[in-house]
Amino acid sequence: MATMGIDGLVSGLQTTDLINQLMQVESAPQTLLKSKQAATTNLVTALQSLNTKVSSLKDAATKAATATSWEVTKAAASAASVTATTSTGSTPTELTFRVDALAASQVSLTDYATLPAAGEKLTFKAPDGTLTEVTVGADAAATARAISASKAGVNAVAVTVGGTTRLQLTSTETGAKHAFEVYAGTKEQVGASTAAKLSLVDTRAAKDAEITLWAGVVGAEQKVTSSSNTFSDVLAGTSITISKVEADPVTLTVSRDTAAITSLASGLVGALGVVFSEVASRTSTTTTTAADGRTVVSGGLFAGDSAVRGLKQALQTAASYPVDGTSPSEVGITIGKDGGFTFDDAKFKAALAADPDKVQKVVSGLAQRVADVAVEASDKVDGTLTRKITGQQDLVKTLGTQIDAWDRRLEIRRESLQKTYSALEVTLSNLQSQSSWLAGQLSSLSASSSS
Repeated sequence: MATMGIDGLVSGLQTTDLINQLMQVESAPQTLLKSKQAATTNLVTALQSLNTKVSSLKDAATKAATATSWEVTKAAASAASVTATTSTGSTPTELTFRVDALAASQVSLTDYATLPAAGEKLTFKAPDGTLTEVTVGADAAATARAISASKAGVNAVAVTVGGTTRLQLTSTETGAKHAFEVYAGTKEQVGASTAAKLSLVDTRAAKDAEITLWAGVVGAEQKVTSSSNTFSDVLAGTSITISKVEADPVTLTVSRDTAAITSLASGLVGALGVVFSEVASRTSTTTTTAADGRTVVSGGLFAGDSAVRGLKQALQTAASYPVDGTSPSEVGITIGKDGGFTFDDAKFKAALAADPDKVQKVVSGLAQRVADVAVEASDKVDGTLTRKITGQQDLVKTLGTQIDAWDRRLEIRRESLQKTYSALEVTLSNLQSQSSWLAGQLSSLSASSSS
C-alpha cells in the first residue's frame, strides 16, 4: 500500500521515520515468527536429505540380507570363443565339452522367372508344417518386399546379374526349425498336395549348434543341440554362448563371485558411513564472533534432536552387536571410537575363503537389523523421520498463517499511525492559524490605543 508523505508539514517532525521506528517495534513478534519459520524450513530440508540417505541404506541392507544376493557366481571358459553368463540358480561347478557346430540360417536362391504371375500366391512351409501365404508382386523387388514383410520368417532380396534376376531368401533365425520350403500356390493347394514345390538352390543349410558333453568319455558322451549359438538349459542358471568350432575340449568353470559378494558388505558399510556423515555434519557446532566481541557457539540443525540421536544410536547398535555370538569385526566390519564403521577388504575376503557360510550369516544378520532400523525411520507413512518431517512441514504452514495475519495487523496499525500523525499536523495547523489571528488582533488593539 502506498504511504502519504506528511513529514514536517507543520510540526517539522520526520513523521515517516517515527512511524517506521514504531512499526519496527510493533513487528518484532512477526520478525521472530519469520526467523522461526526459516529455521524450521532449513530443518525440514536437512531431515529430508537424511531421510533419503536412510532410505538408500535400507536398500543396501535389504540386498545384503537377502539370501539370493549371496548366490552370485561368475563363469570363465578355457577357450576365448566360449562365453557364459550366470544368474539366480547357478552354482559353482565345472563342465567340459567339445564345440562341434555353429547354428546357421538357411540361405536359398530361386529364379524370379519361375515364380507365379503377379497377384498369385507363394506359400512358405516351415518344418513344423506352418504355412504362410505371400502375394507375388509386380516385379522382383516388390515380391522381395512382400516376402520380408510377411510372417514367413524369411527375408528376401532381388539380385540381378547378367540380365537374370534371382531372389535370395534367408531365414530370419538360425536353427533347423527355421528352415523353409516354397510352393507355387495357396495354403489350401499345398495342403492338398496340388501346389508345385519351387526348386531352390541352397547356398547354406539351416542347422543347429551342437556341443558334445564329456567328449571321449565312454558311456558319458552326450550331444546337445540348440537352434541358436546359446545353450541355456545345459547348466541351471548358466547361459553358454559359442562362436567357433573347437576341436579340443573346452572347460567351463562356474565359481563364487567373490567381488560381487564383497561389494554387498562394503556397500552396506559405505551406506552406513553416508548416514553417519550426514548426521555429523548437521550436528557439529560453529563458532562466530559477535559485534561486541563475544564468542558465540551455535549448534547444528540436528544438535539436541532426540529423533536423530536415537536413529544414530540404533544403527550403531544394529551394526556392531554380534550375530549368534560372532562379532562383525571377525569378518572385517569394525566400529571406531568416533562411532563410525570401517570395512577391511582383506580380512573380509580371508574370512569368506575360510568359511563362506559363516560370513554370510554374520553379514546378512547384521544387514537385516540395519534394514529394520532404516525401515522404521524412513517408511513413507509411519517412519519416525517421515512423521517428524511432516510435523515440521505443518509447523512451517502454521507459522506462515501467523505471519500473514501479522501482515494484515501491521498494515492496519500503520494506517492508524498515519491517520494519527496527519490529524496532529491538522491540529497544529489550526492552532498555528489561531495563534496568527490572535497576534493580528492584539496588534490592531495596540495600534488603536496609541492613536
